Amino acid sequence: MRQITPVQAPATVHGSTTSAGRFPNTGGAHSFERPSRPSRIVPASLWELGGSALAALALVWVIFSVSGNSGRSALFGLFVSWFLTFLTVYGVLCWRLHGVLAMKDRLATVAIWSGALVALAPLVAVILFVVFQGAPVVFARFPHFLYADMSKVGGESPVTAVGVGPAIVGTVEQVGLAALFTVPLGVLTATYLVDSRGLFSRVVGSVVDAMTGAPAIIAAVFVYLLWVAPLKHSGKSGFAAALALSVMMLPVVTRASQEVIAVVPSSLREAALALGAPRWRVILRVVLPTARAGLSTAVILGVARIAGETAPVLFAAGGSVYYNWNPFSGQQDNLPLRIFELINQGSANITREAWGVSFVLVVLVLGLFVLARIAGRSRAGGRARPWQRRRATGVRA
Repeated sequence: MRQITPVQAPATVHGSTTSAGRFPNTGGAHSFERPSRPSRIVPASLWELGGSALAALALVWVIFSVSGNSGRSALFGLFVSWFLTFLTVYGVLCWRLHGVLAMKDRLATVAIWSGALVALAPLVAVILFVVFQGAPVVFARFPHFLYADMSKVGGESPVTAVGVGPAIVGTVEQVGLAALFTVPLGVLTATYLVDSRGLFSRVVGSVVDAMTGAPAIIAAVFVYLLWVAPLKHSGKSGFAAALALSVMMLPVVTRASQEVIAVVPSSLREAALALGAPRWRVILRVVLPTARAGLSTAVILGVARIAGETAPVLFAAGGSVYYNWNPFSGQQDNLPLRIFELINQGSANITREAWGVSFVLVVLVLGLFVLARIAGRSRAGGRARPWQRRRATGVRA
């Protein structure tokens, strides 16, 4: 019988192996010399980053001063030259102090953070400018601006005499109706696209993708020709605006819900089906509760998407300076529509009122996005009622 000789592990001497030097300076035969990434920022790393930035700025400043390039026209070139010089100095410093792998990691981190800041800077600038222009209008006689109407709007009327109460009511009712129409249809469509692989499902997925990139004016014209035009003047209402907004909201909710439902573990579905549950019950009692947090995020993102649309409301709602609590009868106001109508009048006071309405709209949309982030951080599949969790985990004395 053939004898099999066991393979012995290479001996370790002073933390290094003697097996042909394959893994030098390591703690074992199966570990590599790879620096560990710190879980938090080390003060020494901040000194290295700041010192490199200051050294690069001093070098570029001297070069630009000697060459005679100064003024506002040279600021962009100064910034680009400083950033490239900073990357070079910081990369060489990290290479000499920590090695090649640490240099690559830190340069990639700096590049990613720099790109994120460049992309975020215009958005932050717009939000801050709206807050700077609109907050004084809203808080001049707070909360009068939030419940008064626009019946006294005029070129000479002060900003404290008008408000956005009708626009807030119209926005809440129209967006609420659009969500009521869209959310069930969008979740059902997303469930079908995840569970089906046929030709029809691919066609539906292509239509959803095409609707995602469609401009808002397409939905506005569609609802106008289908609903408003046949009914003439009586066709403009909050309900018609909700129909137009639901067309814009449907692809957003469907695509986001599809991505959330697709990541539900297939083992949960298979276990429920193995226990004899029908497919519809598996979807209602297993899949959707597991993806509840992600579905909430999808709904809030869809609502935030349509809260700032102007074209569908302009064609369908018509606008009104008075309160209209009935979305199914008569024209109704809306925040984006009110901004559009105010900025076209040209008066200085009316322009300030438009900034106040813009501030209210921005706060509303930002609040919805914050809710989406909070809902996205919640644990998927957790209990909806916290007292049940306490009851289940409590230990009797």
